[in-house]
Amino acid sequence: MPHQRVRKFNTKQTYPEQNLDNDLCQAVVAKGTTVFLRGQVSQDLDSRDSLHPGDAKLQTRKTMENIDMLLSEAGSRLEHICRIVVYLTDIRYRDEVYREMGRWLKGVYPVSTGLVVPALARPEWVVEIEVTAVIPETAS
Repeated sequence: MPHQRVRKFNTKQTYPEQNLDNDLCQAVVAKGTTVFLRGQVSQDLDSRDSLHPGDAKLQTRKTMENIDMLLSEAGSRLEHICRIVVYLTDIRYRDEVYREMGRWLKGVYPVSTGLVVPALARPEWVVEIEVTAVIPETAS
């Protein structure tokens, strides 16, 4: 079985101001058992509109909603997350981002890495979360 690509897009539509032309997707299901999600941000995945500029808590909530939706579309769920990487543009956002993220991941216990970076792909984004999950055998 080839890898399944979920929600394919081209960066020409997503980042028109950046003059890019890359074929990407929001998630890849590798050999039917592992789901790799693209780093998610506070963006409407259908309209590509950025939401909640500068508000770390609401951006995290929308980011987690996107993660939940994409995992479901790929045949997985939040409780099957194995690894999470959190990118922040300012260490001062850490408390509210991790509190909101923790509400979504209560009882999941993924491995986690947190990084503070100078910027994300758009200046209004302050948090980005990348996830790797599995698809349980019973879901196949």
